[in-house]
Amino acid sequence: MVELLLAIVAIGGVVAVVYSYALYPLALFVVGAISQGLRDVAFVFRKSERRLEMQRSAAGTEPDWPPVAIVISAYNEERHIVSRIENLLALDYPADRLRAYIGSDGSRDRTAELMGRFAGEPRLVALPFEQNRGKASVLNDLVSRTTEPIVVFSDANTYFERGALKKLVSRFDDPKVGGVTGELRLLGNAGGDNQDSLYWRIEQFLKFFEARIGALLGANGAIYAIRRALWQPIRPDTICDDFVIAMNVSAGGHQLVYEPKAWAEEDTPEEIGEEVKRRIRIGIGNFQALVRHPQYLTRTSAATAFAYVSHKVLRWTAPHLLLLALGASVALAAQTGSSGWALYALGQALAYLAAWAGWQMSSRGVKLPTLVKLAAFLFALNWAFLVASWRYATGRYAGSWGRTSR
Repeated sequence: MVELLLAIVAIGGVVAVVYSYALYPLALFVVGAISQGLRDVAFVFRKSERRLEMQRSAAGTEPDWPPVAIVISAYNEERHIVSRIENLLALDYPADRLRAYIGSDGSRDRTAELMGRFAGEPRLVALPFEQNRGKASVLNDLVSRTTEPIVVFSDANTYFERGALKKLVSRFDDPKVGGVTGELRLLGNAGGDNQDSLYWRIEQFLKFFEARIGALLGANGAIYAIRRALWQPIRPDTICDDFVIAMNVSAGGHQLVYEPKAWAEEDTPEEIGEEVKRRIRIGIGNFQALVRHPQYLTRTSAATAFAYVSHKVLRWTAPHLLLLALGASVALAAQTGSSGWALYALGQALAYLAAWAGWQMSSRGVKLPTLVKLAAFLFALNWAFLVASWRYATGRYAGSWGRTSR
């Protein structure tokens, strides 16, 4: 019996991780294709524009765009804050229907001072908070001041395409829609070792097909929107605020939809080391959501629950599953004397060692083949999840900011 349990763990742990990273995307594609048909892909991308065109042709004018609040919490963003505000003020959206609420979360640089340059601008509410309370607290504060029916969330180092806001807001024409997430395009990293841009493209693929089966998970913090009436204040130490805010909408029985034509841009960190720090913090937020919000599994649709386990939970716990599989393989090899189990355990250990070596070389600037860099990135990603789980379990984290280039 013990050997059977060890064998299930040894094989099941690896299979679960392979399923999440390789088989789930394939299954999602097939299910998405069957549910709507491949011929509908173009229509999904054009639906918002067709609806707007119909409105314009019927009325002969622009649609009656709803008032929108754009909410941004900024910390030590002197490098971006001026250009970000200018970007918001240049958006193709009626000036009398747009207001940006930007809070400086106790920034220690010139962020608050630079925000003051726009004093008197009626479309900007600039709030230079002196205390660094954390992004969640600032978002709670800013949203509480809004009266607009649509609230758009973004970051200080993100830049919207000029027409992105209209494309995002147009999806709220459907009363069933409670939240809309846009697309983030990562820039840079032409010579860096960080493979986050490739990983991000895969994530965009999954997001598109999850949206097609009504199972969109969370939102992209760089560009997403919800109905103000559906806002729920979040706990002050919440780290993955975008995921929690959007999933609260989903757990409340409202649809989350994806509008890839509403896009924004952001830089990609050049080095894996910097990305690991960001991933550790995000990982802590992932485990927060997993433990604190069981309703994301129990009160969402069956499709959303399926995607949540396959895409999120299994990936967050992947390093734990792989370590359990390795430990069970070693135990079986020692207990049974089987050369097969010994080779299986050795193969796992060598694969992880090779990926670790690739991570170390890549972090030191050694040029590696793309597949090796990707393996190194995945090792770094899973290492970040492992560290994050430990820090969450031991309470070694805070809601206040740790600045990175993303």
